[in-house]
Amino acid sequence: MRIPGPEPRTDGGAGAIAAAGGLHHYQRLLHATYGPVVRFQLPGTETAVSIADPVLLEATAHPDKRPERLFAFLTPLFEAGNIQVLPVEEHTPWRRLLLSVLAGRPSHERHFARFTELATALADRWAAGCAGPGREPVALQRDLTALTLRMICAYALGGEDTDADAVVAAFEVVLTEYLGRLYEVPSPEREEERDQRTEEALALLRTTVDRIVAAHETDRGTAGGTDRSDLIGALVAAGERPARIRDTVMATLLAAHHTTGVAVSWTLHLLGAHPEVAEQVADELEQVLGERTVPEYADLRRLTQLDRVLKESMRLFPPGPYGARETTEAITVGGYAIPAGATVFYPFWAVHMNPRYWPDPERFRPERFSPDEVARRPRLAHIPFGFGPRGCEGAQLATVEAQLVLAVLLKRFRFAPEPGHEVVPIERFVLWAADDIRMTVSLRH
Repeated sequence: MRIPGPEPRTDGGAGAIAAAGGLHHYQRLLHATYGPVVRFQLPGTETAVSIADPVLLEATAHPDKRPERLFAFLTPLFEAGNIQVLPVEEHTPWRRLLLSVLAGRPSHERHFARFTELATALADRWAAGCAGPGREPVALQRDLTALTLRMICAYALGGEDTDADAVVAAFEVVLTEYLGRLYEVPSPEREEERDQRTEEALALLRTTVDRIVAAHETDRGTAGGTDRSDLIGALVAAGERPARIRDTVMATLLAAHHTTGVAVSWTLHLLGAHPEVAEQVADELEQVLGERTVPEYADLRRLTQLDRVLKESMRLFPPGPYGARETTEAITVGGYAIPAGATVFYPFWAVHMNPRYWPDPERFRPERFSPDEVARRPRLAHIPFGFGPRGCEGAQLATVEAQLVLAVLLKRFRFAPEPGHEVVPIERFVLWAADDIRMTVSLRH
């Protein structure tokens, strides 16, 4: 049985994707038109199939190969090979090591106090703005992605002697350049100037990591040894070579920077449009925290309403809008034959909007994540961090960061949409808002 989809185009599908506003918008349109399994054109691939049904996705949950051409734009970022497309024999032990750190409670608790300091510093700055004359709206994406970059730098790099501002600035240079290449963003600078600036920024980042690696190597000879709950410490203790350690830190910064800040931004955007839900979260924070302005790590488990709000936000606006695998052998999905070597797309947004599993899918309803409702849905109906052997290793860390930041901000502030400001989702490596998300912020007490 032939997989349904649009007729082939001479431009390889690029025009249809651009006309839809990006690949994630295009995939939603495809599935609304052709059903849960769709064949479509994608520049750089011979066969591309998108699957938006969580039950059918189970048949594709085990492949451990990413399509190299789709991630080729990141190759110059790495020294020991593109980590995004490591072959399975390298990827499996590397992933196991990362999960032992990123998904572990000791690692989260070790960095929680520093994360809290950084979130509180942003809240203090916003509070000062509330008190002054001529109060300006807050640009959520700008401020929150800067915050989460500082958080992930503290996590991945550690060390009191790290120049966080220099690292943040260097990484922004690198990220802007590689995203610009991916989306062909025009620049007034000459290519040689951009290349030189990017190389200087990469050199600073790698030199910073090298210095921290050297400190960990020294610690290995001491009685206490190096800390395995620290990302670089765990990589050093596992005997990873320096280039792979540098690459892992770069990949961690790349994956964790915009995603967490964007997830928190969309959550506050939704709460601003639904003040009654925001008040429910604020009431829960009052009950759990009392007079305290920030949570402790153990408090996060008790913030069930906040957790449901975050999950529903990531359903409506998944930070990473899609994933992709390459089939190594022919498979059958929903009666359709998919050949070996095909690119299989996981359109997270389309999966999250599937009305069969999410009634009235456009509506913001955090109660969808009550235990009873979760039990009635397939396992892969909600996949903001992907799934299978290439799912996000930092999912639990990102969740802790997002819950902490939301708790700190919602305990102190109310958020309301800026009048006249239109929020338009677009693709920018993550699900971004075209002109930021501007909101007015007011103190609760």
